[in-house]
Amino acid sequence: MSGLAFNSVAQLIEAIGAGQMVVITDDEHNGEGSLLMAAEHAGAEAVTFMAVQARGLICLALTEQRCRALGLDLMVPNSRAQHGVGFTRSIEAATGVSTGISAADRARSIQVAVDPASGPTDLVQPGHIFPVQALPGGVMQRAGHVEAACDLTRLAGVQPAATLVGILNEEGELARGAELHEFARRHGLRIGTVADLIHYRILHEGTIERGDQYPLQTRHGEFQVTTYQDTYQGALHLALVKGRIDSSQPVLVRVQGIETLRDALGCEVQGGAQQWTLERSLASIAAAECGVLVLLAQKETAEGVLEQLRQRSGGKQRTPQFPQRTLGIGAQILRDQNVRKMRLMSSPVPYKAVSGFDLEVTEFVPFQPTT
Repeated sequence: MSGLAFNSVAQLIEAIGAGQMVVITDDEHNGEGSLLMAAEHAGAEAVTFMAVQARGLICLALTEQRCRALGLDLMVPNSRAQHGVGFTRSIEAATGVSTGISAADRARSIQVAVDPASGPTDLVQPGHIFPVQALPGGVMQRAGHVEAACDLTRLAGVQPAATLVGILNEEGELARGAELHEFARRHGLRIGTVADLIHYRILHEGTIERGDQYPLQTRHGEFQVTTYQDTYQGALHLALVKGRIDSSQPVLVRVQGIETLRDALGCEVQGGAQQWTLERSLASIAAAECGVLVLLAQKETAEGVLEQLRQRSGGKQRTPQFPQRTLGIGAQILRDQNVRKMRLMSSPVPYKAVSGFDLEVTEFVPFQPTT
């Protein structure tokens, strides 16, 4: 526990609805922070403050629906699957700006982008504003600052779009922990966490619906399979459970989407460490006689499969995607299955705001060949 006091989600929502800026960080520990406000309230003075005081890259968080309406495609195809952050091509207002870089020009571009009457012809590319596309389920699907920004503005009753910027300290590094609290104190801003926002949304909303349960015979014995419908994307996710889950005890957990090369063909990275596959995960949980395997529905793109081929042939270990891309979906399912403490079958990876789902990673369990 950090011992630092945070504002409630309700207080953050109140401030955002009043056109004020707030600071958001991942959780109460040493997470990085962003300064954000409702995009519709972001004028030249606000842009100047962000540039001078926060110092990071000023971005515009938009929903997937708004990006489609503006004709904004991702800057790099399949970038959401690889890195989790959905930057689109940069933009500028088509009219009413000069060089585009001044605070007034950037504020103008932001206002045009969030104006419901605006369309693709009202913007030009490239420009000096950097839109980032939030995932449809917000922090319930990805526990990121962009998703939090769109969630908070939506909950505040304004357009679900936010101007946000990473907060850097005087050395140019990401401000964390006490530095973020001092930044908020110095500027009279409220500060909150993504973890608390997740808790807030769990109490009021959800993005999955539990379906039926079935016994399933596998080559590793019987598992109980529970179906979960994704209310945002319509996908069907599965939880394969072995044994009785005790919330007070660490349980073996694996969360993954099916990948053709890894799971169907059993391919390894040339010269790299072996990794958990669907087959290995089921075998390990069966051997432990207790655990949960969450299978996330995902659509593999042609570019995604090609990237898998390039990385494996080049001997590069792929970065685990669950924490960055779909933490919220898997976490909701695990929480519904009574999991609270996880022995996560994965190489060590950074987790953001996982405590918001009442989950704790007690141990990372990399795959270790038995021979």
